[in-house]
Amino acid sequence: MKITELWTQKTTLPLGKPFKTALRSITSIEVVDITIQLENEDSGFGSASSTWQITGESLESIETAMEGPIKQAVLGRDIEQLEDILAAVQGCCVANTSAKAAVDIALHDAYCKMFGLPLHQYLGGGALFPVTDMTVGIDDLEKMQDSAIQSKEQGFDVLKIKVGKEEERDIQRITTISETVGDSVKLRLDANQGWNSKQAVNIIRILEEKTNLELVEQPVAAQDIAGLKYIRERVNTPIMADESVFSPADAFRLIKEEAVDLLNIKLMKSGGLRRARQIADVAQSAGVECMIGSMMESHLSVTAAAHLAYAHSNITKYDLDAALWLQDQDVQGGMKWQGNTAELSNRPGLGLD
Repeated sequence: MKITELWTQKTTLPLGKPFKTALRSITSIEVVDITIQLENEDSGFGSASSTWQITGESLESIETAMEGPIKQAVLGRDIEQLEDILAAVQGCCVANTSAKAAVDIALHDAYCKMFGLPLHQYLGGGALFPVTDMTVGIDDLEKMQDSAIQSKEQGFDVLKIKVGKEEERDIQRITTISETVGDSVKLRLDANQGWNSKQAVNIIRILEEKTNLELVEQPVAAQDIAGLKYIRERVNTPIMADESVFSPADAFRLIKEEAVDLLNIKLMKSGGLRRARQIADVAQSAGVECMIGSMMESHLSVTAAAHLAYAHSNITKYDLDAALWLQDQDVQGGMKWQGNTAELSNRPGLGLD
């Protein structure tokens, strides 16, 4: 079944409230949605988010990559040769991981629709639906407390706290939130590269005595592999790489250097489902578990991540709350939220209406 057309559309999606991290503060997200059409007029859908600070892509560069080299790599190809097409997408240009991820998602959606398979079934099935954490963005202490309390009341028993601005204030924020929500709620800290290695060790050691830390994500700059290793060797809390791992090769290096305990996989970083699975496989071979995460993305692309999370046994932690920050869903169908659980349908592909 030949691929006959590829369309793109830019969309701005308002958030229900501002999202603040050590890297940026936003009130809306910009995405490029993509439709891939087959000769029988079935379609596959994908979406890419623009995150300058992490992938280096703008809305315009994403659209240009899709309409240029990626489109040339897929048009006229037989969707039944999915692996070859996905490899061609990865090789058609350097970087542009978010653009590639959107096309990868759309290709998987179209392929699964043709065979009548839900995406998660094609990827390997699953036993338990993903249970996500909820993010508390950087803000005034009182607002962060209120957000943590609200999330707990909504049934979230794992909170991901954004930190990485100032050492003393970060310690104060986390200890206060921990006291507010109690020991029944686990805390994940995400510094978004905001600390240096010695600073991180000092902060984590203090918080280990006072709070219920589950893990610390990307405490230092993405390229500082030695810094990650330095921290890991000096604290008890598991250290997770995020911005440091874009590819299976990155995963291999981090594991070989014994720099981290966990890896955070995001489709927009990895270039889609195919390479995300490869990262999870590399990690699994070394006994390193993975989290599935997301940028601030559309409901569509987070649904794709949820299908992979459900299907891969080495993805054991979930950070899929990005879609819950949207003021309105960009598409209908896909995953449905029951409290903190992302439930997936058995409809073909992504399960979109």
